[in-house]
Formats: sequence, structure tokens, C-alpha cells
Amino acid sequence: MSATTTLPEVTGRRARSAAPAPTRTKASLSSPRTRALSVLSNTLMIVIGFLFVVPLVWLVTASLDAQPTLAIKMPEVITLDNFAAVMKPDLLFLPLWNSVLLAGGTAIATVVLASLAAYPLSRYKMRVGKPFLYAVLFGTCLPITAIMVPVYSLFVQLNLIDSVGGTILFLTASALPIAIWMMKNFMDGVPVELEHAAWMDGAGSMRTLVQIVLPLMRPGIAVVFIFTFIQAWGNFFVPFVLLLSPDYQPAAVSIFNFFGSFGAVAYGQLAAYSIVYSLPVLGLYVLVQRGLGGPSALAGAVKG
Repeated sequence: MSATTTLPEVTGRRARSAAPAPTRTKASLSSPRTRALSVLSNTLMIVIGFLFVVPLVWLVTASLDAQPTLAIKMPEVITLDNFAAVMKPDLLFLPLWNSVLLAGGTAIATVVLASLAAYPLSRYKMRVGKPFLYAVLFGTCLPITAIMVPVYSLFVQLNLIDSVGGTILFLTASALPIAIWMMKNFMDGVPVELEHAAWMDGAGSMRTLVQIVLPLMRPGIAVVFIFTFIQAWGNFFVPFVLLLSPDYQPAAVSIFNFFGSFGAVAYGQLAAYSIVYSLPVLGLYVLVQRGLGGPSALAGAVKG
């Protein structure tokens, strides 16, 4: 320190260096900008919810109306004739059973194969791991319509046309890419220490997967199962092309019968059929939701 520096100057420098830096105050929740964003987001959510609710309201009102139209209006006379007209074995019950076979078989096969494929991708480090996952992710972008012509030709050569089992195989193959990706992400959340303990007790990889890993990722399995089931349940194009016999066609194809020739559509029966067609999926979702272990499935699994 030079001799010309006085004590007050040194004290002033120390005070300035010790003073806290000015901080910017965040905008409060009551600021005009925050209120504008809140109003905009709420308005957008209301519009999106309205777009989802309007078709559901039309389904209910049209199914109970004796003379329904495309307009949403309260029926002058409430009737159940539309439901009675679709409650026929060949029109409703057999197609629903075919849909259960197709969607259920596809969902079960997809969950099993996706679990087997996701386990090594989640637990082992491989050079081809990331390229394989990116290839799987790219497979989810391929449209079904772009590959149906070669698939149809292949099914003709293998004599799988009009085969429920062959259709299940193709639906499973088309659902596997996204199922493997989802299953791998869910499997990453299961602690590896549990498998190490099982291996020390003499359990093999397959036994560890079945008895340790899969029971702890029940919510993830349920998500993949429901997602695959819904995709196969509402698939119209694949069964329409590969299943020629009316006895094998699912409800997604049978609903096409209500679109008559020359633009004549039976709106009331179409609405009633759509409501009944949606009930199994809603029932499956409620059933699986109640049977899940929830987020506490891993509580206490790893200690210390």
C-alpha cells in the first residue's frame, strides 16, 4: 500500500467490495405478463377440451335420437332403437370378440417380446446399443400404408391371408419398435443391485428378469400393454386388407357397414355402435389402473 493512501479510502474500497451484487427481482404471479400467459394457457386448454368434448356429446345425443343428424341437438324423443338395431351377433358380438382376439393377442405378444429385447439393451453396454435404439425409433416413423403392398404379397406367398394368427404377427411386428423403446426406459428405473443380489443366490438372467425385474415394473408393463391394445383395437386398415372373411373381421372394420352407398349414413346406429365399441377399452383401462402397484412398488427395495 502506498504512503499516500489514507484510511478512509481503504475502508471505502472494502465496503464496496463487500457489498452484495444487485439482484434482479423475478416477476410476481400478479404481474401483467404472468397474468396474460395464464389467461392464454387457460384459454388454449379450454379450446382443446371443447374439441374433445363435442364429439362425445354428439355420440350420446345421436345414439338416443330417432332422427339424428350431424348437428348436436337434444333428441325430441329419446329412444333405444339404435342400440337394439346394433345388438346382433353377426354385427356386434362376433366382431367385438374378433377385436379382443386381435388386440389382446397383439398386446400380449408385444409385451413379451419387448421385455426380452429391452432387457439386454437396458442392462448391458454394447457398441450397437445406441444405433439399434435409433433404428428402432426410426421404425416407429414408417407408415403402415407404405409397407402394406409388400406385406400383402408376402402374406399371399406364405398363405397367411385371412388368418387371425398372421394378422396378430404383423400387428405385433408393427408395434414392437415403440414398445421396445418404452420398455427399455421403464426398465432403466429398476435398480441393478436387486439383480446382483439374485445372481449371488444362483439365479440366472431369465429367472432374474421374470421374478425380479418385471414384477417391479408393473406400471410400465401396463402402459405398454394398454398402448398396444388401443392401437390394435382401433386399427382399421390392416384387418381390412389381410382379413377377407366377415367372420374374422374386427369391430373396427364392421363399423364401416353403417356408411351406406351414395352418402347415406345411419348416424344413430353409428353412434350407438361407437359407444358400445369404446366400452371394452375403458373397462380395460379401469381394471389395469386398479391393479397397478403404483409409484411405491420400489419402496424399500434398496437399502443403505
